[in-house]
Amino acid sequence: MELDWHSDAQAYRDGLLFDVNDIDSSIEMAVVRGYRLQRFRDEMARHDIAACVLFDPVNIRYASGARNMQIFNARNPARYLLVTQDHSAVILYEFTGCMHLADDLETVSEVRPAITASFVAAGDEIKRREMDWAAEIASTLTELVGKGATVGIERINAGAVQALSGYGFFLVDAQQPIERARAIKSREEIACVKASLHATEIAVARLRQCLRPGLSENALWSILHQAVIAQNGDYVETRLLSSGQRTNPWFQESGNRVIGKNELVALDTDVVGCYGYYADFSRTFHSGPDEPNADQRQLYAAAYEQIHHNMELLHHGLTFREYAQRAWQIPEKYFVNRYYLSAHGVGMTGEYPYLYHRADFLTAGYDGHMEAGMTLCVESYIGEVGGREGVKLEQQVLVTPSGPELLSNFPFEASLRP
Repeated sequence: MELDWHSDAQAYRDGLLFDVNDIDSSIEMAVVRGYRLQRFRDEMARHDIAACVLFDPVNIRYASGARNMQIFNARNPARYLLVTQDHSAVILYEFTGCMHLADDLETVSEVRPAITASFVAAGDEIKRREMDWAAEIASTLTELVGKGATVGIERINAGAVQALSGYGFFLVDAQQPIERARAIKSREEIACVKASLHATEIAVARLRQCLRPGLSENALWSILHQAVIAQNGDYVETRLLSSGQRTNPWFQESGNRVIGKNELVALDTDVVGCYGYYADFSRTFHSGPDEPNADQRQLYAAAYEQIHHNMELLHHGLTFREYAQRAWQIPEKYFVNRYYLSAHGVGMTGEYPYLYHRADFLTAGYDGHMEAGMTLCVESYIGEVGGREGVKLEQQVLVTPSGPELLSNFPFEASLRP
C-alpha cells in the first residue's frame, strides 16, 4: 500500500504543527555539554573515582556530546571515552576513520584512535588485542591519575577488564556515578527534552492521522520513524506498536498484521529524538469507523486513572518506598498483566530511578527520593489475562520544587478517554 507522506499535512497543521517543529534555537549546546560533564565529575568525586572509561554510546554522548553510530557502537566496543575527575583530560578514542567527528566539541581535550577489543575485530587473536587495549589504557591512566587509582569502567568484555586489572588499578563499576549524574536535568536540558517531545508528538500526530483499518502495523509504525528522522531525531529504540488481540499482553512488537475495524491500536514511542533526548509516552487509539465498545472504554478509563493518580504523587522529597505505598492500587483482574514498573527515569534514554509497584517493592524495589530536576515516565498497562485487548498509556513528567510538570502533551483519544 502506497502512502502519500504529505497529503494530510494541512489537516493537522493548525493542531499539532504537523510539518514544522519549532526547535528552540536559543538552546546553547555548549552550556548543556558543560553542565553534563561537570555533573558526571561531581558524581565521580562523590564516589572517590579518579577516572572513568565509558563504552555505552549514550554515556559517551552525555559526558562529551560526541555522537557516532549509536546503535552500532551499542554492540561493538569500537569507541570509548576516558574522563578524569580532576579536569585534566577527556580523551575520546574514536572508531577508525572518524577522528574528525569531534573537532568542534569543546568538552573533548584529545581524540585518539580506538583499539577495538572484540572477537569480530581480532578473531582468534582476541586475547592479544585485549592485552594491547589494556596496556594502552593503563599507560594513559598511570600518566593522568597514577598507579593504584580507583577507575570506573562499564560495558567492555570480560577479557579486557581482566587484562586491565593486572596493572594495579582498583576497578569499579562506572554505572552508579553516570546514572546518578544523568538523573538531574538542567534548565537547558529540559529545553532539549521539550524539543524532542514536540518533534515526537508531530510524528505521532502523523501516525494517528494515517491510522485506518486495512493498514498493517508495520506500515503504520514506519510513519513514526520517517517523521522522527525528518525532524533530526536520532532513532526509535523499540518497535512497540500492536493492534487488536496483539495488544494483550503488552510487549508484542509491530508486525505484518493488518489492522481491523474498531480495534485498539497501542504504541510506546521510545524515541531518541532531537539533541539525543528521549521522548517516551504511550497512547492507545481506536481504529474506527464505529465508536469504541464498553469494554474498550473500561480498559482505557482504568489506565487513564492510574497514570493521573500516580503523576500527582511526583513531588520533591518523596521516597521511592512512599511512592510505591501511595500509588494506584491495580485491580486484581488486571494485576497479572501489569506493566513491570509504575514509573521510571528518563533523559537520553530510560534511566535511573525505577519506581516499582507496591506489590513488587519488597522483591525488586529500592529506596531513594525524588528530586527536583528528575524527569520521570509514569506507566500504565491494563489488560486481563485472556482478555481480547489491552490499553497502554504513559506520560513524561518533570519533578519541580512545587510539584509535577507535565512534559508530554499529545492528546488522549477523545472517543476513549473518560
